[in-house]
Amino acid sequence: MGGPGWKRDPRTWLAIAGVLLLWASAFAGIRAGLRITPAGRPGTDGYGPGELALLRFGTASAALAVYGLATRMRLPEPAELPRIALAGFLGISVYHVALNFGEVTVQAGAASLLISAGPVFTALLSALFLGERLTRIGWTGIFVAFAGVALIALSGGRGLRFTPGALLILLAAAAAAVFSILSKRALRRHAALEFTSYTIWAGTLPMLVFLPGLLRQAPQAALPATLAGAYLGLFPAAIAYVLWNYALARMPAGLLSSFLYLTPVIASLIAWAWLGEVPTPLTVLGGAIAIAGVALVQTRGQRALSS
Repeated sequence: MGGPGWKRDPRTWLAIAGVLLLWASAFAGIRAGLRITPAGRPGTDGYGPGELALLRFGTASAALAVYGLATRMRLPEPAELPRIALAGFLGISVYHVALNFGEVTVQAGAASLLISAGPVFTALLSALFLGERLTRIGWTGIFVAFAGVALIALSGGRGLRFTPGALLILLAAAAAAVFSILSKRALRRHAALEFTSYTIWAGTLPMLVFLPGLLRQAPQAALPATLAGAYLGLFPAAIAYVLWNYALARMPAGLLSSFLYLTPVIASLIAWAWLGEVPTPLTVLGGAIAIAGVALVQTRGQRALSS
């Protein structure tokens, strides 16, 4: 898998489009679940970062469990459990808890810039462990796209202010890259829906440490915050991860990860519609540059790629 046939497969492109739309909406959804105030602080009628992560993936786990029982989904072999547990811990537990806690203290623009280190990490790890290679033009495209994201980050009008939470977001980006490498190999043996279910179930278990807090906060939480958590679980979690793994099974991890540079562009449009955050001209310019960088990677970035 991962050969050139994916370019002619409309299902792969639809999966990529679905992932970008749903994951872009997650940034606004997280802020809605945390009830971030105009002053940049979590509201008292929202969920804490860890509790929101548990609400999100508890919802996703329940939905996938119902589907798994209804379809009699096969279970993984015992020998595969350590890899699945590691993938779930890094890609679900670490990534989402670190990102949620990081977004409490890091400005949205800085957060989007930091998390965009993920595709760079993925491209490097793909070269080391999967034998995938990008051309010089491909690497140029990645850094052009990164520059576009940097402009979007700067468009908030207050510059970039990094706090200790920035390290958590960098940790999330690194965890996501390792998750992609682990997933790529596992998807040779498992269907996307199966592997997504296994990793989300595994990744949700460590989040149970937040269960007492979730039980305390749920009765006081505003309905929009709870609905945001449920939305995050069903769509940007359960459905989007299935779509991501479907695409990952069919194309090189480094190329797929480059599409993530489009996420801040789409997220800005969603935040405009959902939260009333109007994009600035600098945001629009950064979005155009990010799109150009991704196009460069996708059209001129391949070199003797293998899965």
